[in-house]
Amino acid sequence: QMQLVESGGGLVQPGGSLRLSCAASGFTLDYYAIAWFRQAPGKEREGVSCISSSGGSALFADSVKGRFTISRDNAKNTVYLQMNDLKFEDTAVYSCAADTQARDSVDPDWCSLEWYDFGSWGQGTQVTVST
Repeated sequence: QMQLVESGGGLVQPGGSLRLSCAASGFTLDYYAIAWFRQAPGKEREGVSCISSSGGSALFADSVKGRFTISRDNAKNTVYLQMNDLKFEDTAVYSCAADTQARDSVDPDWCSLEWYDFGSWGQGTQVTVST
């Protein structure tokens, strides 16, 4: 059973940093692209970042470009989202998700920020940016 567990959320002041972790169990993370999504109250879910199965390709939403980075440690079966220079508007529940299929052998640089491309989701971790 594929499971994803997020951690690292919390309360941070504007301009601060957090690193979110997405730990996988029940499957080998190497084979899948992994994306981070976020949803704030009253707003639609937004694709934040994606890293391909190869790790050689990544996507970022315009709203986080230059502030967020994404990385993966296949030995630890974990993907990280480093968030710097956090803003009030970054407040949301952040969830990670795995691609619906293993593309490592056919399209290792594939990535997407569309929620419907991802089939396994974590429960989410709250990030609150506040003074």
